[in-house]
Amino acid sequence: SAYGVYSLLYDPQRSWRSWVLRTLANGVYMFGFIAMTPQLYINYRLKSVAHLPWKAFMYKAFNTFIDDVFAFAITMPTIHRLACLRDDLVFFVYLYQRYLYPVDKKRVNEFGRAYEEDE
Repeated sequence: SAYGVYSLLYDPQRSWRSWVLRTLANGVYMFGFIAMTPQLYINYRLKSVAHLPWKAFMYKAFNTFIDDVFAFAITMPTIHRLACLRDDLVFFVYLYQRYLYPVDKKRVNEFGRAYEEDE
């Protein structure tokens, strides 16, 4: 909301409708980033990526790749391209966490199964 007020006061606007749409779009981009970061924090706190299923991870990888292709193939606003770059950065942190934290096979998954027995 602070950016919206700043933009209203200091940037020339075409109309009120244009300002509202731009402010709402920037809010969506910001909340998209906020929605992606809890998984990074969960991985860090648990020192494990066992709760991030492989299928969900591959979906994120595919989605990131498609976003990048279209961000550079189609003319679009710079803020959207920055949002795609943000997704790439979060994805690379996911990859690093997947490399850094081993999957804990003794941890019970969402189906109540552990793949290794405690000794």
